[in-house]
Amino acid sequence: MDPEERIALFLDYENLAIGARDHLGGMTFDLLPVTDALAERGRVVVRRAYADWSYFDEDRRMLTRSHVELIEMPQRMGASRKNAADIKMAVDAMELAFEREYISTFVLCTGDSDFTPLVHKLRELNKRVIGVGVEKTTSALLPPACDEFLFYDRLEGVEIPAAQHRRARSAGAVEAKPQPVPPEPEPPAAAATPARDLDSLAALVAQTVAGLQRSSGGAVTASTVKRTLLRKDPTFNEADFGFRAFGELLRHLAGENVVEMTPGSAKGDPEVTLPDHGDREGAFGLLRTVIADLAAGGAPVALSGLKSQVRKVSPGFSEKKLGYRSFLQFCKAAAAGGAVELRWDAHADDYLLTVPDHR
Repeated sequence: MDPEERIALFLDYENLAIGARDHLGGMTFDLLPVTDALAERGRVVVRRAYADWSYFDEDRRMLTRSHVELIEMPQRMGASRKNAADIKMAVDAMELAFEREYISTFVLCTGDSDFTPLVHKLRELNKRVIGVGVEKTTSALLPPACDEFLFYDRLEGVEIPAAQHRRARSAGAVEAKPQPVPPEPEPPAAAATPARDLDSLAALVAQTVAGLQRSSGGAVTASTVKRTLLRKDPTFNEADFGFRAFGELLRHLAGENVVEMTPGSAKGDPEVTLPDHGDREGAFGLLRTVIADLAAGGAPVALSGLKSQVRKVSPGFSEKKLGYRSFLQFCKAAAAGGAVELRWDAHADDYLLTVPDHR
């Protein structure tokens, strides 16, 4: 059986075009970065765009060259026209979902939360749903509903104009005054913020790999890790962290000893594991030794400040590299393994740790 994904692409064109114009420096929406991103995910067999095309005359040529079927919604500007386009797009998507079983993925290019029920229904029908929208005009409700969500602003090939108020500048001095308020250039800076938080990324990947190893009991491949990360956060994109591909991200984490990679059964899809479990046992032993040294006459040791004491003994210690989101989670795992005892003390308002007598 051919495993290639068959994709149906639906564009809520007014939402995209106005979002790009108003929030991306007056730029015209370009479909090519979207189709390039989808080419990496499968074969697009249906392309439809919905709008009153009398308002987007120039865009029609671009879409026609990209073999997009233009669905005309010829009402006057206003809510009734928009609702008619939304309803028509939703009806067509559902019709395709029932009539053409070979279509496995639906791509909804919109940031409108009104399409959230459609996303839920398509997923109930075992269809994969990818959303695409301009970040500043995308409802917070839509991305979590999708299997994957791509922000148009972040797609490769989208070049946001540096000067966003050229028309305002040419209009004269009165229009030039608002120039100190250009918040629009900030999306690239905001997108760059996660790239500095590689520790959290390492923790997320390690935690994901650990969970997959526990639940599957078998080999965990790079593609499985990526799919799971997208289920946790449909907006996840390794490019936001400065990596060109997910494999590059994994190789970086392997170099940091967060994960280990070995060739898998499928070419280009390596198996991903956490560093040898002995490292965890060694870390549990380290924690036990530090608690024993700190305990005076067997008195319990408070969790607060304990991590600093562990790092004094072993400066390279990091619970994140072992797949734990926090130091508390690491201590709970050590307690579950019998290396230490952990309990909450209401008077101390903290967790207290001791070394079991039988060890």
